[in-house]
Amino acid sequence: MSEKKVSLLEGFKAFLMRGNVIDLAVAVVIGAAFTNIVNAVVKGVINPVVGAFGTQDLDNYSSCLQGPCTKDPATGEMDGIEILWGSVLSATLSFLITAAVVYFLMVLPMAKYLARRAAMQAAKEGVQETLEVSELEVLKEIRDALVAQRGGGAAGAGGSGAGGPGEGGGALPGRDGER
Repeated sequence: MSEKKVSLLEGFKAFLMRGNVIDLAVAVVIGAAFTNIVNAVVKGVINPVVGAFGTQDLDNYSSCLQGPCTKDPATGEMDGIEILWGSVLSATLSFLITAAVVYFLMVLPMAKYLARRAAMQAAKEGVQETLEVSELEVLKEIRDALVAQRGGGAAGAGGSGAGGPGEGGGALPGRDGER
């Protein structure tokens, strides 16, 4: 029983420590703080622009679906069926403004930064790989030169000491002609 509790707690801890949960929590907090800014932009900029063409408050835009849409001043109740499409338009504009600001001020710069960082990392890896390849090529050229000298010297000396690199035997470079 205690093993199950421990594993549940460990699983919960692992869930909380994943990067996605932290990112989501930050996004929710930023979104909540950003809501006030978006509401101020809609109220201070969008509504007055729309007000130039009609009412200043988008929530006042509505249509009557059935019957006369009149408000009883005594009770405050609406006669008829009213569709409040202005509030839907206001919420849609708020969403679009929020999405645009988040994209252009947060997502796009972060994507560019991550792309630059990945390109720099790839360039570093490419330089390191190039250095490793060039070192390998130089070592291969040295090996081939040594094999060619040993092979050339062994043929001139009647075949004595012909062998691959590291096999011992064979003439030293520059000494075959002295014998």
